[in-house]
Amino acid sequence: MFMDFLRNNKIAAGILTVLRVYIGWQWLSAGWGKITGEQFDASGYLMGVVNNEAVIETYPTYHAFIENFALPNAGMFSFMVAWGEVLVGLGLVLGVLTTAAVFFGMTMNFAFMFAGTVSTNPWLILLSIFVIVAGYNAGRYGGDRWVIPYIRTVVFKNKFTKHEVQAA
Repeated sequence: MFMDFLRNNKIAAGILTVLRVYIGWQWLSAGWGKITGEQFDASGYLMGVVNNEAVIETYPTYHAFIENFALPNAGMFSFMVAWGEVLVGLGLVLGVLTTAAVFFGMTMNFAFMFAGTVSTNPWLILLSIFVIVAGYNAGRYGGDRWVIPYIRTVVFKNKFTKHEVQAA
């Protein structure tokens, strides 16, 4: 019953729009300063993760990934974090590819938490769960209203029946 409300109800779509814009603004404002301000460099943060005893003990595989792959490629990770935050934020604020945007936002939230950073990450994950579970309805009052049907009819020609496209 609650799932049906989240996924199909227009009132839920309105509530989800406010929630989605709030989450998106958090991501957009975090990333915007990284791409427009001084050169963002994640290497100090990554070094802090490598030296964090709790991460070493609790998440040894993640620690090895950070130490052996992320830190040597800190420039690439700096770029990916800054632009990832901006793109997730834009996707959520505009309601375009909402489900994908919230998924990648949650992935970044979990990565930050595995690294030992709590900050607002648990709160954003909690709110994001409602958006991802709602699926298309979370972007109903946003760009997904036009983008999703376009993708279904043009990109995935003949993959969906006419009834499936109209149901969305």
